[in-house]
Amino acid sequence: MVMETNAFNSTAAAGNKEDISDVIYNVDPYDCPFLTSIDDAKADNKLHQWQTDVLAAASSTNYHLEGDAESADAQTATTVVSNTCQISKKIPRVSGSQQAISHYGREDEMAYLQLKAAKELRTDMETQLLANNAEVTGDTTTIRELGGIGAWLITNVDKADDGTTGTGLGNTARTDGTARAFTESQLKSVLRKCWDSGGNPDVIMLGSFNKQQMSTFAGNGTRYSENDGSLETAIDIYKSDFGQIDVLPNRFQRASDGLVLQKDLFAVAYLRRPHVEELAKTGDARIQAMRVEYTLECRNEAGSGIVADLTSS
Repeated sequence: MVMETNAFNSTAAAGNKEDISDVIYNVDPYDCPFLTSIDDAKADNKLHQWQTDVLAAASSTNYHLEGDAESADAQTATTVVSNTCQISKKIPRVSGSQQAISHYGREDEMAYLQLKAAKELRTDMETQLLANNAEVTGDTTTIRELGGIGAWLITNVDKADDGTTGTGLGNTARTDGTARAFTESQLKSVLRKCWDSGGNPDVIMLGSFNKQQMSTFAGNGTRYSENDGSLETAIDIYKSDFGQIDVLPNRFQRASDGLVLQKDLFAVAYLRRPHVEELAKTGDARIQAMRVEYTLECRNEAGSGIVADLTSS
């Protein structure tokens, strides 16, 4: 086929309007299942403290004579534990010209960048709350860091022989051991330990590889529904000997950790909640800061556990 003589065409033309969709597509994830499922708490100082306690062991000899003289039971003091609040931030800056220009997909450049920053800040928080990171109290030259969940869990652990746990106070990270495949017997071991310690875990969190690995456990035969033609192969609820537990994938936890958590025994404690500050203008640009100051409150680590040192690929 040949174009007609002197037909003015788009290749030669100038001034044609660009075809750009007025929507910005962002595939990056920002779901944070740990951060959004645990409690919020108030921190009143950069060193956040709380108390833990335990019941006396159950007695099989708690019987007494009628009319017996009373004597007081021995009491134990509560234990004060703590974690350090760290500061996380995002700082977008937009030139005056870019702010003034009309844009596809957003009306206000700074507002759009702040929306992105808020999502990025949440994923940073999720990552750091679930990290194997030792607390750093900090000083005038040392940055404060919160103790992540990996530095707290020591009571109910299934790990490689060459792996180590911390102190259970958030100030010592665990040492990873030789990676091994995730098995149901490992999970059952941790669930039993949690229950024997008085815990009632209600969620298992896994990275993508081990979420799929768990779906291969022997009790999960593939199930076909004749009603809608669907094939169910995943384990999203695990019915253990000690109760029903949700199973969730988490993009932002350590891929080698299988976290077995009682959610009400954790909180994120805020000294300063996420907020936006307008900073002093420098040159022909607008600059804002989004900051949050927070820490992990591990109310009692003995209610939760970890299957550690897992193969992750």
